[in-house]
Amino acid sequence: MREFVYHRPGSIDEAGALAAAHGAMLLAGGQTLLRDMKLGLHSPSSLIDIVGIVSKQIEFRDGAITIGAGATHAEVTNSAVLREHLPVLADLVGHIGDPAVRHRGTLGGAIAANEPAGDYPAACLALDATVQTTARRLAAVEFFRGRGGTALEPGEIVTGVTFPVVGQAAYIKFLHPAARYALVGVFVARASNGNARVAVTGAHVDGAFRWRDAETALNAAFDAEQLRGIRVTLNGFAQDLFADAAYRSHLAAVLARKAVILASGPAPRVVVISHGSQQRQQ
Repeated sequence: MREFVYHRPGSIDEAGALAAAHGAMLLAGGQTLLRDMKLGLHSPSSLIDIVGIVSKQIEFRDGAITIGAGATHAEVTNSAVLREHLPVLADLVGHIGDPAVRHRGTLGGAIAANEPAGDYPAACLALDATVQTTARRLAAVEFFRGRGGTALEPGEIVTGVTFPVVGQAAYIKFLHPAARYALVGVFVARASNGNARVAVTGAHVDGAFRWRDAETALNAAFDAEQLRGIRVTLNGFAQDLFADAAYRSHLAAVLARKAVILASGPAPRVVVISHGSQQRQQ
């Protein structure tokens, strides 16, 4: 890890000005950034610590939940407001990392990092979330741009994310046996107007993406059988010692059908699977 200058600004405006400088990077929970700095993947000339100056507020208004970007994963998963109105998201966040990670990592940091196997990006895409920054509002599909990439400009800071409340939604992921991230994760949601959205994470090298063919099939009828025989294209799919592209594609199809069944049940649910056995279910 190389030397850098550490800044602790007193306001979000000051943070934005410092972050606009060449080589500067924002520090929220640091669960991704500090790891990558240790690995030599990032060598910032300065770090701007925004802990404490970005809102943590979680509120329900006009049929949607808005979460301040400074909220930690632990604060999100334990939110009474979120558990009442959008419990599937609270449960998803409760399975991010371990307790230590959840008490440091933040919503803003997670979506700004846009990790290829991140859970939050899949939720944002499937729930048609809107990302609020210090400069503008962006639909999730516009915000995420490939592996680790986002639409954020220098000095622009994520301040919150708004998630529309849906009645039917589920997330299911199969854990990578080594990294414990999602080898493949699928989030399925059905909006109040009946339109389905399906997001897949962990499978593609560029990160989470919407599975349009699956959405088209489910819009005809929100039934798991509609997805029978539909496969994701292998172009750009991740491969490693534990799973090749074909396996990940097949797993995405299987998990998508299971997610539709879960979403059609009595309550939104999240299921985490490890080594072929159901590990946790909520």
